[in-house]
Amino acid sequence: MIFRRTLYTFWRLSEIITLIPVIGMLAWFVHGYVESNQLTPNFILILFIVSVLAGAWALVTLFHVGHSGHFIGLVDLGFVGAFIAAVYEMRAITEVSCSNFEAGKIYINLGPFGYYGREGGNEWSVNLNKNCAMLKASFAFGIMNTLFFFFTAFLAWWMHRSNDKEVVRHSHRGSYSGSPRRSHHSRHSHRSSRRYYV
Repeated sequence: MIFRRTLYTFWRLSEIITLIPVIGMLAWFVHGYVESNQLTPNFILILFIVSVLAGAWALVTLFHVGHSGHFIGLVDLGFVGAFIAAVYEMRAITEVSCSNFEAGKIYINLGPFGYYGREGGNEWSVNLNKNCAMLKASFAFGIMNTLFFFFTAFLAWWMHRSNDKEVVRHSHRGSYSGSPRRSHHSRHSHRSSRRYYV
């Protein structure tokens, strides 16, 4: 049980550690769109929202597992699906080179961080290669967390089943240990009653 709990804690910490930079980098993009009075594109916004929610969930459930492991596993599987959708939305970043980020669909769609920002002299497009690298890093961490949350879902279910088995085992032991005492007590009372009448 200690080994499983250690594994679970390790993967939860891995989720938190890898989600913090994603939240920070994508928050920078969201802030830039707000400052430029533009809507944040879905390929950034979806991964940002999923990462914030997943990070909060990983932090809350870092030490709380056990009997609620079945529920935790279900929520973790939900995050697996959410990360798959978020990564799929950002898949266009894999088609560009960050060493020369001046072409491609995502370069146009980045608004103030891409083509239109550079044409308009926007401060958010001063370093296009850095913008590209941050998106690629967020994309990679999103893929990693898809796997991490799958692992923690499995581990949570595994620990939940182990706890159920231990509860059943303890309840059986309690019923077996209680029966000899009752029988001994009943024999003792039966003997004492016979002595009383004799």
